[in-house]
Amino acid sequence: MSTMQTQQTVTTEKSNNPSEPSAALPTWALALAQLVSWGSVYYSFSLLMVPMEQTMGWSRTATNGALSVGLLVSGLAAYPVGRWIDHGLGRRVMVAGSLVAASMLLLWSTAQSLTLLFVVWIGLGAAMAATFYDPVFAVVTHAHPRTYKAKITLITLVAGFASTVFIPLTQFLVGEWGWRLALVALAAANLLVCLPIHFVAIRSSRCLDISKPSPTDVKRLNNAATRRALRTPSFWALAVSFTAYYATFAALTFHLVPLMVERNVTNAVLVTTMALIGPAQVMARAVWFVFGRGVHVSRIGFIVVTLFPISTVILICAGNSPSLLWLFALCYGAANGMMTILRGTIVQDLMWTEGYGAVSGMLSLPSNIAKGIAPIAAAAIWSLAGYGAVEWTVFAVSLISAVGFFFAVHASRKLAG
Repeated sequence: MSTMQTQQTVTTEKSNNPSEPSAALPTWALALAQLVSWGSVYYSFSLLMVPMEQTMGWSRTATNGALSVGLLVSGLAAYPVGRWIDHGLGRRVMVAGSLVAASMLLLWSTAQSLTLLFVVWIGLGAAMAATFYDPVFAVVTHAHPRTYKAKITLITLVAGFASTVFIPLTQFLVGEWGWRLALVALAAANLLVCLPIHFVAIRSSRCLDISKPSPTDVKRLNNAATRRALRTPSFWALAVSFTAYYATFAALTFHLVPLMVERNVTNAVLVTTMALIGPAQVMARAVWFVFGRGVHVSRIGFIVVTLFPISTVILICAGNSPSLLWLFALCYGAANGMMTILRGTIVQDLMWTEGYGAVSGMLSLPSNIAKGIAPIAAAAIWSLAGYGAVEWTVFAVSLISAVGFFFAVHASRKLAG
């Protein structure tokens, strides 16, 4: 199915060439804001957790419980956030998201009770829904319906360095200032970097082209597109595919280190394996950015959903072999790096751009719930049968993800034909 021309563009495309400075500068700015948002909120948690527990005496289960609640809130908030962006409120949503993120990080720095920590992560969950990939993808898709693929790829390419930048930065801040002042610094990054970028780089809904439909017509088009998605087989197949994928990714992400420890993998090999995943993500996105512009998204999607189960098989067979573990890390990182771009572009290609924010939000809900449940489920499987059973379960669920994606593409082509 060819992508339908969006009828609710928030801004007027100024140039067909996304490389021109006037078109590229806001995209680079939004990419920087993504790097800071992800780095200050998501990647900082693991580095703040241990010193916070040591100071406050909180249990690991309780602190991770707050994170899980935040992920759940993020999933629940994704749909209304997407609708607001569809209706032309992208600037307000993302500015408010940065303000809430900064406020919650500041509140976290004063936390003296677990209750307040949970309140903080409820707020951060809402902030993540308003500032992470889904909202910026929706903003870019509506603002640049002809060049959104290249822009989304560029944003994910830059944001892929969030862990590279913020893990050592947060570690330094915690070591020098302590975890409370480190949180103050992270809050300042959201106020000084993300908030002004979202205000300046995203055009106001007041800048709508008079030739475009009125706000009332836009809402009617978006609501109709959202209802139609629920009657479309491709939507449900994508929901299955993304939910299964993010469940397996979350399970492996949180259990990969203890899995290798259980296999008696040496510390040097373990650290190298983990260190390879981030660069593999970025390299895969760079390859897509340079060579994938002329390739249909669904074809690259076939590679992505096939590469993940392949990486799982490599992990199952690797034992404590350094070369196989490093090959796994490269495949695993590449699959996740490309999945982020696929997640931001495949909906428009297989379905349509109208109501993209709301449709994307509906897809995010089960995926985020899966992210929160999968690590706990993997731990339960490990306690019963060991990490071998976890690996085979991950492999089986990754196959479900692949089948769901294949069916989504098939259903879309069948409907188009």
